[in-house]
Amino acid sequence: MKQLSAQDAQFLYMETNKSLSHVTSVAILDPSTAPGGKVRFKHIIEHVRSRLHTSPIYKRRIYHVPLELDYPYWIEDEHFDIEYHIRHSRLPHPADWRQLCIHLARFHTRPLDMQRAPWEMYVIEGLDNINGIPKGCYAVATKIHHSAADGMAIVNFFGGLLDLDQAGTPVMPSEKRVNSQRFEKPSPMQMAARGVINGLRSPLNVAQSVMRHAPSIMQNAQRQFLQHKRENNEPKQRVPITRFNLETSPHRVFDSTVFNLIDFKPIRGAVKGATINDIILAVCSGALRKYLGHHKELPGESLRAFVPVNVRAPKGSLKETEQPGNNISTMSPLLYTNIEDPLERLQAIYQETKAQKATRKGLSARLMTDVTRHIPASTQLLAARLAMRSEMAGRMTNVCISNVPGPQVPVFMNGAKVITQMGLGPLSDRMGLFILISSYNGEVSFSITSCRRTLPDIELFVSFINESFAELQTSAVSAKVKLKNEAKKRAEKGNDNEIKKVAKKTTTKTTRKKAKKKVTKKTASKKTIKKTAAS
Repeated sequence: MKQLSAQDAQFLYMETNKSLSHVTSVAILDPSTAPGGKVRFKHIIEHVRSRLHTSPIYKRRIYHVPLELDYPYWIEDEHFDIEYHIRHSRLPHPADWRQLCIHLARFHTRPLDMQRAPWEMYVIEGLDNINGIPKGCYAVATKIHHSAADGMAIVNFFGGLLDLDQAGTPVMPSEKRVNSQRFEKPSPMQMAARGVINGLRSPLNVAQSVMRHAPSIMQNAQRQFLQHKRENNEPKQRVPITRFNLETSPHRVFDSTVFNLIDFKPIRGAVKGATINDIILAVCSGALRKYLGHHKELPGESLRAFVPVNVRAPKGSLKETEQPGNNISTMSPLLYTNIEDPLERLQAIYQETKAQKATRKGLSARLMTDVTRHIPASTQLLAARLAMRSEMAGRMTNVCISNVPGPQVPVFMNGAKVITQMGLGPLSDRMGLFILISSYNGEVSFSITSCRRTLPDIELFVSFINESFAELQTSAVSAKVKLKNEAKKRAEKGNDNEIKKVAKKTTTKTTRKKAKKKVTKKTASKKTIKKTAAS
């Protein structure tokens, strides 16, 4: 038997008709690299069928415990039909980028059938009039429920489908592709027994989690005490209410834009210590500032982001697990949308994320993640539903920004080369903007998911993302030129000082020689006068 973890179950309990907890990953593929230069729909079905053993997500479904007295179980889908999960359509005329975005948004809006394995694949053909995309390309959109996988688990899910070359060499090594585990349906007696045991263990496990973090809690308490006076004198930051924190509609909108990863390097050099993640937050911050300013809704306080953080063990470590599911923590950094200068904003974001990684806010996230694993299912279900029905979600943060790294080499599926990758994230009520960043083969895509009520002009927001990135680039180049000029001036000033020192030394030496000659002449004259007088 395999039971959902508390974190996995959260995504089931928080789901409403307007807030669906699934993630959609999109890949655009070029069939010209495939054998014969063409990939048929039936070839895609057969390829996925041949890789079903690479992940347990494909053939398992969720089985709920009566009255939600315990967390649900994963069981084998006894009616699994791969052709039910993979469907296809074709873009209508004019088959351009807007039509693709509309198709993807509609696919993402529809809920998954939770009586079956919680995933669907949608093949969209006819991408013939999209700038930068060769004619004849097609898109593969895969929707997976968040209870089955987080961002990194979804990356691993696709790793089983992708190949390193047109010949079909799998990305995932063969020793990691074998999965013989079966998920049997638990009997009522087994569910009851485990539910009682989990209920009795919960208080003890919660206490153990708190005790495990006790040393860190004490250290942070001391730090808080030492900084108490300074923190009291500083104005407290609150989360401003924006259009992104109002009630969301069930109708999704989507758009995306792509940058070259190499263009991030000059920006990193402008702020010492800044990471790619910091630059991504700064780009999003600039776009949010521009968009809200355009609508005359920019608050005086800074917006705050909800940032999922992967806490899986590094690859190759003993703690690494190949099981899907969720293993994430969170950060909530300020985006400093109240700072106009792009580089100053980036510097502030860098300091903010650096502090959050090292101080009590990171500890709080880890502690809450650990504690919630041991809260009884019925309690967590009630808490999740109360939270979703209240305005709590919109009071905590303004926007969700998630960065999911992908492969930095070209990959293939059915011999077709993957051109670009994008993604659509889940929205919750009063959290109406999700920015998903994915990287692939030297490119970074910013994918925007929102609803029609929150972001009716999504194309405008995407244009502000492009402008924000261009501003950071320009500011970084200007800062580099300024530093170079200052260094040149310092060098020239240093050279001038050296010349003056040399000149001073030379003048002094010459003066000394002349003075010595004068002294010698005077002494010689006195000696001559004395000799003459004596004679």
